[in-house]
Amino acid sequence: MYRFLLSRQWVLLTLVALLLIPAMVWLGFWQLNRHEQRVERNDLISGSLDAPPVPMAELTGVGGAVDPDDRYRPVTATGVYDTEHEVVVRQRTDADGVVGYHVLTPLVQADGTGVVVNRGWIPAGDDITRMPEVPEPPSGEVTVTGRLMADESTGTTGIRERSGLPDGMVMMINSAERSEAAGVPMLGGFMELSETSPALAEAEAAEQPEMLPEPDHTGIGAHFAYAVQWWLFAAGVPVGWVLLLRREVKDQSPPAGSPPTGSPPTGSPPTGGADPGPVAGAASGAVRAGSA
Repeated sequence: MYRFLLSRQWVLLTLVALLLIPAMVWLGFWQLNRHEQRVERNDLISGSLDAPPVPMAELTGVGGAVDPDDRYRPVTATGVYDTEHEVVVRQRTDADGVVGYHVLTPLVQADGTGVVVNRGWIPAGDDITRMPEVPEPPSGEVTVTGRLMADESTGTTGIRERSGLPDGMVMMINSAERSEAAGVPMLGGFMELSETSPALAEAEAAEQPEMLPEPDHTGIGAHFAYAVQWWLFAAGVPVGWVLLLRREVKDQSPPAGSPPTGSPPTGSPPTGGADPGPVAGAASGAVRAGSA
């Protein structure tokens, strides 16, 4: 009855089913891992943002790298802005997704070290081949507070360096590159500005670059739902295979009440003798009556 399972069609169907089950289970665990990473990231950001501000030099050093656990920590630095080595970062968006630039201005501290400060976002001008107009930073010594961020690279952002950019434009934020360009030893990483002291006048503050919002740390996405979905798909594969098997068996089985293959039809005469039938019996009786 089940010899059809050896057919090419069923062998291929079974092999596909056996491959789909582990693949879907793996995809489910992959989505679960993405969910756990998102939850861990949200916890990291939330804990970092709630930490008290500390001097940036306590969490990173000249030419050093930012510890992943210190990302988004509030940090402070005091110094004077170096507008001569100010640059803008191309292809950056604001909170509404509008493409523009991020403004990077080094802040030189009293000990001679510098801090790369991301002062915020400005819109792109009509001509992207020219340096846009950048609002002047506060003059004199200021104390800035912001979120500690790690240096960007192609590996962490997917952004590639481009040659031939207009003067004053870069593709990524990297303290080592800014240090080389400015000739100032820079602390590793950079700061996303959130506050300036002394505070700017309202009119002056309105002209400054748009400060970047805090990173989202509330949403967890739909990764967990996708994981459950993949596991349900994996469970559905053997169920579907069994249903197809039952239908194939039903299609190949003879209808109910039909005689087995090779048996004589119902009402046929028994083997070894002929059934005379009613007409022949009546004729035989008439012959016997005439003889009498």
